[in-house]
Amino acid sequence: MTPKQYGSPSVRQLAAVVDGMAGTVSEGRLRQLRMVVGMFDRAVGRDEMPARASRSAAQLFTWAALRPFWDLAAAGELRHWDKDVGKPLPVTTLRVVRNCLEMLAAQVLPAGRRVRLPELEVPELKPTVGGRSLAALYRGMVDLAPRGPLERDGTALSPEDRARLLAMVAVLLDAAPRSGELARQTLDDLAPGLVAVGVRRQSQRRDEARVGEVAAVTGLHPSTVAKVLSGLGHDRSLATEARVLEVAAALPPVPEVEWFELREGSRVAVRRWLEVRQQLVEAVPLTGQKTALWVSLVPTKAGPTGLPLMPQGLRQAYARGITALNWVMAGEYGWSPLPTTMEQVRRSVDVVPLLESPV
Repeated sequence: MTPKQYGSPSVRQLAAVVDGMAGTVSEGRLRQLRMVVGMFDRAVGRDEMPARASRSAAQLFTWAALRPFWDLAAAGELRHWDKDVGKPLPVTTLRVVRNCLEMLAAQVLPAGRRVRLPELEVPELKPTVGGRSLAALYRGMVDLAPRGPLERDGTALSPEDRARLLAMVAVLLDAAPRSGELARQTLDDLAPGLVAVGVRRQSQRRDEARVGEVAAVTGLHPSTVAKVLSGLGHDRSLATEARVLEVAAALPPVPEVEWFELREGSRVAVRRWLEVRQQLVEAVPLTGQKTALWVSLVPTKAGPTGLPLMPQGLRQAYARGITALNWVMAGEYGWSPLPTTMEQVRRSVDVVPLLESPV
C-alpha cells in the first residue's frame, strides 16, 4: 500500500517515514517496517486504541496507544490475512515488531525524547539434550541407516521417511542449522564427497555473529553494540559509538555460507537420502530447477511429491518422524526418546565452522 491508501493521517505519515528509510536499511528490515505500518493501520480506529492515535505519527508512540497496540498484536488481532486473525504471534515475530517500533520511534519523535516500549517476556526454553544422549543419538542414527522397515503395533516409518529423517538429524547434529536455514539448503550446499555441508545463515544470525565479535573486541555489552550497529545508539557517548563502528569496519564480512564437516556416519545418512530424493524428484513432471535438498515424500495441497519443503513443513515432517521413531524404537537397548522439536537438539550441539570453504 502507498501512504495515500492508509485510513488515518497518522498511519499515512508513518508510511511516508518508512518509505524515506529505503536505502538506509536492508530490504528485509524494510519489509518488516512496512508490516508494522500495516498493523498500525488495522489497529487505529478500534475501540481499544485512543481516538487521538489517528491524528499524527507521534501519537502512535504514546504509551496510551502502544499498550493496546501491543496487546492486539500479541493476540494476533492485527494479522494481515483474515484466516490467521486470532492466532497469537510467536515470540520471534514479537521481537521483530518491538525492534521496528524502536526504530520508527527514533525517526518520528524529536531527538532525545524517550519512548516507553512494551516489555517482551523471555520464553522458558525447553531443555536441551545432554552430551551423552547426543552421542547415543548419533550412534543410533548410524545403526538405523542400513536397517529394514521399522514398524511396531501398526506404527511404521517408511524407508523414505526414515532416510530423510536420519539425514536431517545428521545435518542438525553436525551443523546446528535453524529450520529456516535447513529448508533453504540445496544440492550446492553439499561439498564434493559429502565431506561438509553449507549453511546459509539468516540475516538475523549474521547480525548476531557480528555483534558478538564486536562485543568481544571492545569489551562492551552486546546490547550496547547491537544498538550502535542498528543506528539506535545515540544515547551512548560519541567515543563508545565511534569505537564500535571502528571495530565493526575493521572486521572481515560475516560469510553468507558457513561450512561444517560431516562425520562419516552423517555422510552415510545423507548419501542414502540423496538416493531416495533423486527418485522422488524424477518421478513427477516438475518444472523449474530440482535443486532443493529437502523435498516432500507424498502429495500435499501444495502439489505433488518431490516439492521443496518450507520451514513449517520441514518442522512438521521432523516432528512426525521423530514421534514415530520414538514409538517404534521404544524398548530398544540404549534408546532414549528424542525431542520432537528441532530447536531442542540444535541448541544442544556446539559446532565450529570450517576455516576454509571445501568447495
